[in-house]
Amino acid sequence: MNIYVGNLPKTTTEEAVRAIFSEYGEVTEVKLIKEKYSNELRGFGFVEMPTRSEALNAIQKVNGFEVEGRSLVVNEAKPRQERSDNYRRSRSW
Repeated sequence: MNIYVGNLPKTTTEEAVRAIFSEYGEVTEVKLIKEKYSNELRGFGFVEMPTRSEALNAIQKVNGFEVEGRSLVVNEAKPRQERSDNYRRSRSW
């Protein structure tokens, strides 16, 4: 199950996020999202846990968990939607 983790401190590491979620079950992947050009963390990421029951338990336990003074926002990740070609719309006056 793919889990969204938001409000992460920009100084956090994949290892730190893995350690938090590993308390509740097996973690197969941690991916923190970074800015394309600066490579700075954007403050959110994803955790993959293979067992749904463990993932749901982790979501319940880690949501609101405080890391470096920030309360994490944790929920089931929604599937990524493709952007249409009209993503950037021009204004017509």
